[in-house]
Order: sequence, then structure tokens, then C-alpha cells
Amino acid sequence: MKLRFVSLASGSSGNCYYLGTAEYGILIDAGIGIRTIKKVLKDYNIDFSQIIAVLITHDHADHIKTVGCLGEKFNIPVYTTESVHNGIDKSRYVEETLYGSRRIIHKETPFQIKDFNITAFEVPHDSTDNVGYYIEYGNHRFTFATDVGHITDTVSKYICQANHLIIEANYDEEMLRFGSYPLFLKERVASPTGHLSNKEAAEFLATHYHTGLKNIWLCHLSKDNNHPELAYKTVDIRLFQEGIRVGKDVNLIALKRTTPSEIFEFD
Repeated sequence: MKLRFVSLASGSSGNCYYLGTAEYGILIDAGIGIRTIKKVLKDYNIDFSQIIAVLITHDHADHIKTVGCLGEKFNIPVYTTESVHNGIDKSRYVEETLYGSRRIIHKETPFQIKDFNITAFEVPHDSTDNVGYYIEYGNHRFTFATDVGHITDTVSKYICQANHLIIEANYDEEMLRFGSYPLFLKERVASPTGHLSNKEAAEFLATHYHTGLKNIWLCHLSKDNNHPELAYKTVDIRLFQEGIRVGKDVNLIALKRTTPSEIFEFD
């Protein structure tokens, strides 16, 4: 059955991704409004009623804005770790407390949703808790690694298994250094529990590329310290230095912050 992927939103103002078949799908994060979610899905001929689960990476506002509505109003199960659920319960950005929709998962313990085999894994970030997701469907292997302070051995393991990789490229180091952020915020972003820069993402991808990797989406780009063309160029140049040709060896897409991506389909 054909698999479909679309980024509904990716960035500091909101994050939400869809992965599904012609019959059902899941959301990864829910940091945008419910009307926007419904509209984007409708634009791609995806019925909102096909959403059977929501996976949450962590409890920062740009990832959980609509999770209470999805879970309690629409009775869609919400999967994440107990610590992230506890963070969601305390968040002032979530109006509805999750009760019947709450599903507890454990890091590196696979679980099944329909034909999706899913594994959450530890990702360093300054939230209550933070995970990435490794999702297997037939021969397809997706890895979602957003809000990554730095790439650990665990994060590397799941990235290196992916055919399709959604990886953070949050900021350009020069833009952050000379930008308007106060010093404490610059230090927070660039810290080992902050975000991944274009340069860091590019270096890792160039030195860990494997021929099974078909698609790379650069996600969670900062609206103040990055832009899609710069993120794309940084990674493209570094891959080329290793003899890896974008467009031939691997596809590369820098996701825009508030504009949904095109829909990607895989047989």
C-alpha cells in the first residue's frame, strides 16, 4: 500500500507531520491549530477521520498546542513517554487534560499501530523529556529527529537505519552569533541540550551517509536565525565534498516554517 508523508508545519512557531496510507495515518507532534491541521489534510485529500494516533516528541508549546483537543475531543490516542505526558499535564498551552486518550510508551521498546512498527528513542533537549521516532512500514524506515541538542550514539543509530530522514537544522551559526537574541538565549540554542545547527547536521549527514538513505528533510528551521535556502545550501555543499550528489544519490528538502510541504508518496 502506498505511503504518504507531508509536513504540515515545521519550525519554532509550530510542528506537525503526517505519515499514512490511503486508509489511515498518524500525526507526529501537534503544535498547530486544529483548523490548520484539518485544512492542510483536506488540501491533500486526506480525511481527518483517518488519523488514528498522535505521537508527541516533547512538551514544548510548539509541539503540543492541539494535543488536548485531538485526544479528548476527537478521542485520538496520544502516545509519548510518561514524563512527556506529565509535562503536557502541567503545560499552560494545553487546555484539555488527557485522560482516556493517554498512552504511555517506553524508549527503545517497539510498539505497533496498525502496520506501523514504532520505536521511540532518547534525544537530548531541554524539555521535560524528549524522544525521536523510528517508524517502520514494509520496506520503508522513517526517522524523526527534531529538537536535537547534539547527536548521541543513540540518535545516530536510528538516523543511520533510515531510508527517509526528518532531521533538525535549526540555525545558522553566524546568524545566531550576530543576531538579536540575548546572550543567554544564544547559549541555550547552541548548547548540547538546545538545537542542531545547519553545520552540525551537514557534517553528520556527510560523514554518515549510506546508500539506503533516499530522502532528507531539514526541519525545525528558526525564523530568526536561519532560512530554507541557507540550510539547503550548507548541507548540499558538505555532501558534495564527500562525493554525494543531491538529486541523484539522495533527495534533499529544506522545509519551510509555516508553509506545508508538498505531499510525498512512496510505493
